[in-house]
Amino acid sequence: MVRPRKCRRVSQHPAHRIYKPQGVPGHELSGIKLPVEGFEALRLVDAEGLEHLAAAEKMGISRPTFSRILTEAHKIVARALTNGWAIHIEGGHFEVVGTADRRYDRGRRGGRGHGAWP
Repeated sequence: MVRPRKCRRVSQHPAHRIYKPQGVPGHELSGIKLPVEGFEALRLVDAEGLEHLAAAEKMGISRPTFSRILTEAHKIVARALTNGWAIHIEGGHFEVVGTADRRYDRGRRGGRGHGAWP
């Protein structure tokens, strides 16, 4: 039997959900999806300067799991930047903590037990 996935903790929803190259209409772009927990991992390590262990504790996951999430997020962002793709920040398995909004978002569709963007 597979162990259930732990819900990753994030401090807040990203301020913007899409990043794209300037001057290119959205309908002409390819895009790639960055899960919200990947965005949070990038924020904690690259923007806030935390060590992997401290960042993993903030997200409520193990250090190896955090490192996998961060590595995948770096790959996604690098592919988008080098290919001129849009980055769509959406989906994942996370819980927003530190605010009154404690809903879950486990994918693109809402439904029973799945929170939507506020």
